Amino acid sequence: MYTETTKVINQLGLHARPASNLALKAKEFSSAIMIKNLSNPNAKPIALSARTFMKILAASIKMGCMVEISANGEDEQQAVKEVVKLFESGFSEK
Repeated sequence: MYTETTKVINQLGLHARPASNLALKAKEFSSAIMIKNLSNPNAKPIALSARTFMKILAASIKMGCMVEISANGEDEQQAVKEVVKLFESGFSEK
């Protein structure tokens, strides 16, 4: 398992477009990818897949939240690094 932590920098957090982008990015990898909102002590990890769009939205991950991205599988390191890049780019929102 490979894990990295990053911060949500886009102003609106994980709203519909970033949540969709996140689910689509996860689909590119064979590894199981998880995201956890570290800023909410009651948050449970969410498995990322094309079907998790609503779970991502329901997690209420806002600007400034710290998130943990982890993956388990043959391309785990690449998967985590690519997802972290999405967060670090602010999901290309200005």
